[in-house]
Amino acid sequence: MRQGLLIDMDGVIYSGEELIFGADKFIKKLTDDGIPFTFMTNNSQRTSLEVIRKLKGLGIKVDKSHVYTSAMATAKFLSDQSPNGTAYVLGEGGLLSSLHEHGITLVNTDPEYVVLGEGRNFTLEMVQRAVDMILAGAKFITTNRDPSPKKPGWNNLGIAATTAMIEEATGIKAFVTGKPSPVMMRSARKFLGLETSETTVIGDTMETDIQGGVQMGYKTILVLSGIAKKETLGHYAFKPDMITSSVDEIKFPLTWWNTKK
Repeated sequence: MRQGLLIDMDGVIYSGEELIFGADKFIKKLTDDGIPFTFMTNNSQRTSLEVIRKLKGLGIKVDKSHVYTSAMATAKFLSDQSPNGTAYVLGEGGLLSSLHEHGITLVNTDPEYVVLGEGRNFTLEMVQRAVDMILAGAKFITTNRDPSPKKPGWNNLGIAATTAMIEEATGIKAFVTGKPSPVMMRSARKFLGLETSETTVIGDTMETDIQGGVQMGYKTILVLSGIAKKETLGHYAFKPDMITSSVDEIKFPLTWWNTKK
């Protein structure tokens, strides 16, 4: 049976601008052994090429078949729901290009959707315009609900905060397309060409990667090189299939992989 991996990046492959020990060798082994994988990231700002360049700078060489972002998941969802639809977007390069590639027209008046992604280039005036559009009937989509890390000097307010502001102003809850939403968890699997029983998720966050994988029936591996802490895992009603310090400790084939054809 074919088996493959959906892999988070920040906290799994790198931390900020630093490569996590052994991550480059881990990805090289996947490539050498022909194990299908794609990086699955909630960041909607970067295009696939920008992700590839960042990884290349860390010594990891991949191509566009190895990158799946929340922007791509959002664009796929909108094109399925409303082919050739319209959207007013608060976001940046990766989200804008993905929507365009899927035939969604970006407009400044009377959109079907208001789509929120990460970014620093939109103003409170633009947010107010989005609020008015939602109150007038536009559907509200957010690419993810990742929180701010709450660190002094952090250069991004955090999409969860912006989403909450718009929800408060409109009284309407956003539909979330990124992890742990089934929208992204399912479309990332299909992007890689896998069945549910063939899919394993690797992540560092219980609330997104692991929760999303468990809800979809995928196998899950939690690495402790990022956000999750071992002493807090008992607080969750679900658990990963495997826990490791980092991807450097993962050995193949995994115990649940049935490699028989």
